Amino acid sequence: MRQEVEAIPGVVANFLDQSRPVLDAAAAALRERNPLLVATVARGSSDHASSYLKYAIELTLGLPVASIGPSIASIYGKDLKLDRCAAIAISQSGKSPDIVGMTQSARRSGATTIAITNTAGSPLADASDFTIDLHAGLEKSVAATKTFATSVVAGLALIARWSGDDALAAAVNDLPNSLARAVACDWSELIGALDGHNALYVLGRGPGFAIASEAALKFKETCNIQAEAYSAAEVMHGPVAIVTPGYPVLSLAARDAAEASVADMAHKLAGQGALSFVTSDRPGGARALPFAATGHPLTDPLALIVSFYGFVEKLSLHRGFNPDVPPALKKVTETL
Repeated sequence: MRQEVEAIPGVVANFLDQSRPVLDAAAAALRERNPLLVATVARGSSDHASSYLKYAIELTLGLPVASIGPSIASIYGKDLKLDRCAAIAISQSGKSPDIVGMTQSARRSGATTIAITNTAGSPLADASDFTIDLHAGLEKSVAATKTFATSVVAGLALIARWSGDDALAAAVNDLPNSLARAVACDWSELIGALDGHNALYVLGRGPGFAIASEAALKFKETCNIQAEAYSAAEVMHGPVAIVTPGYPVLSLAARDAAEASVADMAHKLAGQGALSFVTSDRPGGARALPFAATGHPLTDPLALIVSFYGFVEKLSLHRGFNPDVPPALKKVTETL
């Protein structure tokens, strides 16, 4: 896992170099077909990448994005009315039957289907009009890191071309440099602070909420910590009741329009006695963690998860686990 986290900047650079033709072709098709809605199909970390891209598409293109439960096709046998839609399926293996089945259903229904996968010759690729190969190489650790990051980069690169957003395109092209800085961020202070704790909240908003969901999953997978992700707005609607003195809270604030609300919530919870950390330099009671700013609000959250990956690998070892082989998990999960 450590090697794969440190490889992320180079993997992203290789992806951006190798994938220009298919990104250009897929973006051209989307502009021509002008979908009214985008559907995403994914599970696990790939679904968190889809959530990230949901916000990016809605904020950039103004198109609504809906996550489609794969069981609609695989278990319930129902085709949805997707003829004026685009469908983006994300799976590093491209082998899970339910993801493949839902993508096939979307294609039958007339959607423009796009696969983002690390396995170009997979069944998911065969089910799609366009296949964006991550070119990430073999990922040995069960906990996905480089494939998650590159899946988000693939989606952002597609969105930049589709929308003609030059600022986003420039930020995506500079991600190898930004993510190298993110890998170097040291969150060691958080490792010892979590000693004796087996539960925490991870907060974010917008694309940062997708990152919070991914971080919560990695806490569970690699450290056996019961982490729950919430919107920094939603946490006050009930979940805050269990934030007793000393309860850990990690707030992932990006440099975007939601930074103030996420940081303010982190400081508010610190004032209530929480063991509160935040990736922001806005002043307050929460402890600040270092971050690598990317210069664009839609790429900033990605840098945060890369810094988090380096931290959680160390935390896993600190707590006596093997982050490469979490118990009861395997690399390729095939669900129906």
